[in-house]
Amino acid sequence: MSAPTTTRATTTRAATTGPVVAPSVVPSVEVRSVTLHDPLVRPLLDELAHEYATRYRSILDADELRAEMEHYPAADFAAPDGELVLLLADGEPVAGGAFRRRAEPELGDPARRTRPQAGPHARTDAHSGAVRSGAVHSDDGTPLVATAELKRIWTHSAHRRRGLARQVLVELEDRAAQRGYVRIYLTTGPRQPEAAGLYLRAGYTPLFDVSRDPEEIGPLAFEKWLCPRVSEPA
Repeated sequence: MSAPTTTRATTTRAATTGPVVAPSVVPSVEVRSVTLHDPLVRPLLDELAHEYATRYRSILDADELRAEMEHYPAADFAAPDGELVLLLADGEPVAGGAFRRRAEPELGDPARRTRPQAGPHARTDAHSGAVRSGAVHSDDGTPLVATAELKRIWTHSAHRRRGLARQVLVELEDRAAQRGYVRIYLTTGPRQPEAAGLYLRAGYTPLFDVSRDPEEIGPLAFEKWLCPRVSEPA
């Protein structure tokens, strides 16, 4: 059985940047929290598997692609530490994504990590100006603050360029904050420039040199603090 639904009467229009496309509107979108095994999730998983196979077939074999899709158990994307949400239009899934608690070492260049400019995780005390000694990561890169990792961000191929992926990001960020997370971490593949562009536009900090060829880097890591004033160098 699906979790209780949250419905918002929203419409999203085609993006105004980039090539001109015919205007289109997605009907009222219902935001629904579901489990990984809900039948409504199947289109998300099937399209993601197809996209990964299409883009990474030359560097990952079938077993490696399957392992990537099945790497995380369903419990990771369920309460109390995670959640999976779908956007439904006329009852059909058009976009979705999930988050889980990140408890493993993170990828990315440690020198590019940031700290909030205010709050308990700021690098300096707002009143005294003293540098705080509290670390955000352990020596091996494991986060020491409550960090949500975004996974399985997806938009149905028939509904892209309508702002749905950005809507999914906002929904996941809001729900993660409600669960007590203060920071978001994610990775995307080097052959998914659309995803990397989405995260940059949404205010995520790249933990890699954006001027380098992504194929030379591998997985592209990003972070974002869920507080008003962020991105002070760590």
